[in-house]
Amino acid sequence: MAHVTILGAGIGGLSAAYEMKQALDKLGSGHRVTVVSNTENFHFVPSNPWVAVGWRDRDAISIPLRECLPRKGIEVETSGAQTLHPERNAMTLGDGKELAYDYLLIATGPRLAFELVEGLGPDGHTQSICHVDHALKAHAAFEAFCKDPGPIAVGAAPGASCFGPAYEFAFILDTELRRRKLRNKVPMTFITPEPYIGHLGLGGVGDSQGMLESELRQHHIKWETNTKITKVESNTMHIAVHNKKGEVEEQKSIGFKYAMIIPAFRGVPAVAAVEGLCNPLGFVLINAFQQSPKFANIYSAGVCVAIPPVEATPVPTGTPKTGFMIESMVTAAVHNIIHQIKGEAPEASGSWDAVCLADMGDTGIAFVAQPQIPPRNQQWMKKGKWVHVAKVGFEKYFMKKMRSGAPEPFFEKWALESLGIKRLK
Repeated sequence: MAHVTILGAGIGGLSAAYEMKQALDKLGSGHRVTVVSNTENFHFVPSNPWVAVGWRDRDAISIPLRECLPRKGIEVETSGAQTLHPERNAMTLGDGKELAYDYLLIATGPRLAFELVEGLGPDGHTQSICHVDHALKAHAAFEAFCKDPGPIAVGAAPGASCFGPAYEFAFILDTELRRRKLRNKVPMTFITPEPYIGHLGLGGVGDSQGMLESELRQHHIKWETNTKITKVESNTMHIAVHNKKGEVEEQKSIGFKYAMIIPAFRGVPAVAAVEGLCNPLGFVLINAFQQSPKFANIYSAGVCVAIPPVEATPVPTGTPKTGFMIESMVTAAVHNIIHQIKGEAPEASGSWDAVCLADMGDTGIAFVAQPQIPPRNQQWMKKGKWVHVAKVGFEKYFMKKMRSGAPEPFFEKWALESLGIKRLK
């Protein structure tokens, strides 16, 4: 009987747990699925920008893992992973206990590398929306800011790969400040390592540059591109603006009273420490089947996998992994683990198409890039209030499905299938 362990309990990890359990049950009784998490709760990360302005609270986007997983016969360990021992198919948990596995699916998400820029992050001088705890702290800081408003800086650090939430948060802040009748007191600047607005780590999607530049202008948000944040001090952000050759063209400082900057991502320590499993940044190396080239019984899906940048940029940028792409990776990994258990060779590959629903306060932008790396078979970007409604609806539907333990289908899958985009190649 096979024991499949899933490391991580985010969107990828929880989706993998439900799909894996359903697939194993079809093979017969006795197979086990264990989820290893470093937290007691699942958090719906795409809603963190709403938490940071008070539109959601923690309870609305959280599910206790011990409430939903055991109901489906899935075991739970919440002390996290301290050390992986792939040579003997085991891991040491955070509480010192050792857990053996037959197959391991790594879906940890990233480590937030705030330390790469001095003064960055919740322990420094900027806010974050990458974790619900950070988003709650960002909300407290925002409420204090509104009592004495001033300049705002929003954006991403050099090497960042997750640009959508930065754009979302800039527009969400704009909407909330207008509702509070404070917008006229708040100059806003968007700061990004992207070579141009709307690059998104994807080389642009459709008319993303023109559309997002237009939106920033209409919302009176200035921007700095090709920009490396070099240091953050209290109320001051030091930046270096680069030219197309990657040379520093200008160094200047931007004042702020409130700032939210997406950091660069790195691999989590327990995974990054395994020789041959990861690239130098700690991201898991995989083949076309989501499988480790070195350890045949280890798979990985989500933000923690190694994907090269779409193109070289003057200031380093990474490639984003959207929810649909993560779901596609998970499904491929589950299929291939089942193949291995049955004595067959892995054969399923994820679609790796980029899809995003980006909220903008009271409207939104949706984009599809198929495949994510140009040239593409299909790409488009559209704006409308329907995107805001769709994202709210997806949040509610996803949370309902996660609470009930139903592995599929999710809203994005339905929407994409209607566009003719398949989950697996």
